[in-house]
Amino acid sequence: MAEALTSIPLTSLPRISQGKVRDLFSLPNDENPTLLFVTSDRISAYDVILKNGIPTKGAILTLLSAKWFEVLSSRVPGLKHHFLHLGPPPASGLSQDEQQMLRGRSMTVRRLKIFPIEAIVRGYVTGSAWAEYQKTQTIHGLPQPAGLKRCERLPKTIYTPSTKAELGDKDVNISPDEARGIVGDKYASRLEELALNCYNAGAAYAEERGIIIADTKFEFGLDEETDEIYLVDEVLTPDSSRFWSKADYESGRDQDSFDKQILRNWLTENGLKGKPDVEMTPDVVEKTKGRYTEVFKLMTGESLEVVLERTGN
Repeated sequence: MAEALTSIPLTSLPRISQGKVRDLFSLPNDENPTLLFVTSDRISAYDVILKNGIPTKGAILTLLSAKWFEVLSSRVPGLKHHFLHLGPPPASGLSQDEQQMLRGRSMTVRRLKIFPIEAIVRGYVTGSAWAEYQKTQTIHGLPQPAGLKRCERLPKTIYTPSTKAELGDKDVNISPDEARGIVGDKYASRLEELALNCYNAGAAYAEERGIIIADTKFEFGLDEETDEIYLVDEVLTPDSSRFWSKADYESGRDQDSFDKQILRNWLTENGLKGKPDVEMTPDVVEKTKGRYTEVFKLMTGESLEVVLERTGN
């Protein structure tokens, strides 16, 4: 099995930050500030980064996000996004080894001011939403109808934001009203509208391909010069979404997911949930990689190898 790239030894560009999965680098562009987003093969669960990674995961997330930016642009009126092109600009001064390392796992994006919330949208009641619903019949404090079953489709798709925690901290579920208090009245309604529209457009596209998007997380940024909101970060990937098979779906039980649920289950079953310095077994790595690879092909209609060959990045 190919080795996972869990650190990004890129020295030709200034590193701005490192998140759970992505490293951000500054690109030389004075007129229109841009960043290089580089996606590693790191994987996190329950807000903790695992010691080892999932080979090719960075390319899957990057190339799938690029596909979604294209799809959503055509299906969500007025949507702007930060994606400019795959790979670094030609004049970025990277060595040949660095360019090879970044192949398929980097994108050049606009540099924007990021809103400090996770714009989560839920179409089905699962995960932390199901845990809350069982106790209080609410999701993120929003009252829901009685009698919903586990993983059942919600009568209405809902916007359920969370805080955007610093690395090492945990995101906290909040209500839309609390999110409004964080981002301000000027932007809150537009962020909610964009998140719901992106989810609905993405869910319809995925359903045509036999996939249910149970829930997902979007992030948005602001161009402070034009006061326009942009969709940023990764979009509708197995890291940021719950994907289920439409053919196998049945409410009232847990679903077999095309995402990192295999990892979450393994951590929980072995008493490792939320613990640091945990190393996945080869079996968990291989199974998780298989699910990511499978959903990539279902969503794009092509294998990862074919797309990598075509991009050349």
